Amino acid sequence: MHVGKSYKLVDFLFWTRRRIYTLIILDTLPVALYQWLEIKWLVVPWVVVALLGTATAFIVGFKNTQTYNRTGEGHDIWTNISNLSITWGMLCRDYFKDEDFVRLLVYRHFAWLTVLRYQMRQGRVWEVADARYNAEYQRYYTIPEREHAFKDEILKYIPPEEWAHISVTRNPGTQLLALQSKALKAVYEKQEVVVAQYAELQRTINGFIVQQGLCESLKNTPYPRQYSIVNTIFVSMFCFLLPYGLLQEFDQLNAVVTGLMKGHMIWLLIPFCVIISWMYTSLEQVGESTEYPFEGSANDVPISQICRAIEIDLREMLAESGLPAPVMPQNDILV
Repeated sequence: MHVGKSYKLVDFLFWTRRRIYTLIILDTLPVALYQWLEIKWLVVPWVVVALLGTATAFIVGFKNTQTYNRTGEGHDIWTNISNLSITWGMLCRDYFKDEDFVRLLVYRHFAWLTVLRYQMRQGRVWEVADARYNAEYQRYYTIPEREHAFKDEILKYIPPEEWAHISVTRNPGTQLLALQSKALKAVYEKQEVVVAQYAELQRTINGFIVQQGLCESLKNTPYPRQYSIVNTIFVSMFCFLLPYGLLQEFDQLNAVVTGLMKGHMIWLLIPFCVIISWMYTSLEQVGESTEYPFEGSANDVPISQICRAIEIDLREMLAESGLPAPVMPQNDILV
């Protein structure tokens, strides 16, 4: 997640430069054919291009609204996880007298958070974090889940026997929550907590199950492919036809100018078409980079930072020292 004042224009141009190069070529070709080879039939009526541009604008706007909602949903999920985690820590600390047991429950929760964030960072075929224009931007920041081995991280929080148990299961996160529930049932049967306390602890675990399910659903459900391809096709068609629709318009400007530019006004079509087309392609690229809020791009939900903040808060509740350092922004990017 970018936490600076704004992206710099230079950074944004660098991010979108490949599409700009393509647009320059697409816009220069019809002008050269029209002006140098005098192929005048290349002209497309402007009303055709205008209608296509209007439809494309609606489609691009619809996609960006939906992808922004996906990122907003991701933020809401992890806000709920953070709030539930603080609640879990306070309940464990206040309901149980055995400090070792409290520490077991809290650290197993850290393990659950670790499983969940590593699961969210796993790649999917439809994600774009490793697309060339995004991958090269990752030189400005690092993703912790790609820097540290999953096993090494999770063994900081649970004993090897628990790791051996969950590592062979399909969903380790679910198994960790099951272990939490089993531990709570054992202490309840020993009457170390009353039924109201037990119910509240189980409700919190159920909350974690719900939030995990929402994360997995968002991660494993791509933005509908039919809308994605329609958006790409319409933007491509509009950018391709735009210069052909403006050829005659710019050529007619020669009748109202004098001096050096008379007879050459057609060449101004290139920069103006590039600017207009760049607006459409950039909106498409922004929407694409917002579709999947957990993959690790510069615009994603900072789940690594959230998990570290939760760990610091809960370990402070346990009165521990030697706390880990908060995850800080790297070149204004928070992961």
